[in-house]
Amino acid sequence: MVRKVVLLKGDGIGPEITSSVQQIFSEAAVPIEWVEGKGGLGAFEETGNPLPEETINLIKEHKIALKGPLTTPVGTGFRSANVTLRQILDLYSNVRPVLSLPGINSPYKDVNLVTFRENTQGLYIGQERIVEPDSHIELIGVITRKASERIVRAAFEYAHKYDMKKVTLGHKANILKESTGLFLRVGKEVSADYPGIEFQDMIIDNMAMQLVMRPQQFEVIVTTNLFGDIMSDLASGLVGGLGVTPGANIGDEYAVFEAVHGSAPDIAGQNKANPTALLFSSLMMLRHLGMDDKYTLIRAALVKALANNEVRTADLGGNGSTKGFTDAICKEIRNA
Repeated sequence: MVRKVVLLKGDGIGPEITSSVQQIFSEAAVPIEWVEGKGGLGAFEETGNPLPEETINLIKEHKIALKGPLTTPVGTGFRSANVTLRQILDLYSNVRPVLSLPGINSPYKDVNLVTFRENTQGLYIGQERIVEPDSHIELIGVITRKASERIVRAAFEYAHKYDMKKVTLGHKANILKESTGLFLRVGKEVSADYPGIEFQDMIIDNMAMQLVMRPQQFEVIVTTNLFGDIMSDLASGLVGGLGVTPGANIGDEYAVFEAVHGSAPDIAGQNKANPTALLFSSLMMLRHLGMDDKYTLIRAALVKALANNEVRTADLGGNGSTKGFTDAICKEIRNA
């Protein structure tokens, strides 16, 4: 059965890397029909809204989307369409697998972990209050039992499904005793429902150090919104950066899979963009949809292409281009 998926091509290099995914999916005969939506800076310039209502309605109708990078102005301008999308659709789980890959120059060769970041609360609710203009700003963060329980449970369910043995919860309950203290208490309660999975809690600054020193000790990490934003990027740096790291935002009804890197407007249209992160995200989407055979086929082709220095893109130390890398993956699929 053909599955309709909303496609947001995004800004900058977004159209190039989404086109790469479309070409590869076509080569692999993935039964997906793309339904295009608008989002980001391009949508704002066209419609005055970085996340038009029609795009939100498309995702609500089809339940799933693949999203290229969306540009968000820094310090001024409109609010992040990414954050808005997560909140409107209640995409409470931000999931990022982090895996060492062949051919990638990275500090470690044996990392295999996944970060779960609570996606709807914390400091990212955007409640800022100006006490004195340009002098004194206050911001509010929110942590609730409901949000804490569902993100921790999602982490444990993932560990159970993929036979991972350990969940580590990151917090700052030594200082933020009530807020992240609640997150920690709920984590301990939820862990009791999964006796076969080891539970560990770790103060977040210590976790940052431990990730750099010995990342192999981690399997599943779960933490709050701001901490998770930082830790997931840090973890990505262990295996080659955001250019090879997939991401997903998953709720009870909807799921949006995305490239977690920026829109790189400085190289847009130059056939230099690396589609790896978005392609890995699209593979997460295939597994989410139960298309395991297509997931296995495309992933094997991607890993082989990454190991080939002549087709790997320049940001990964190779001599290839967007088109050359994409064509190489398609060739591997044909030869499988």
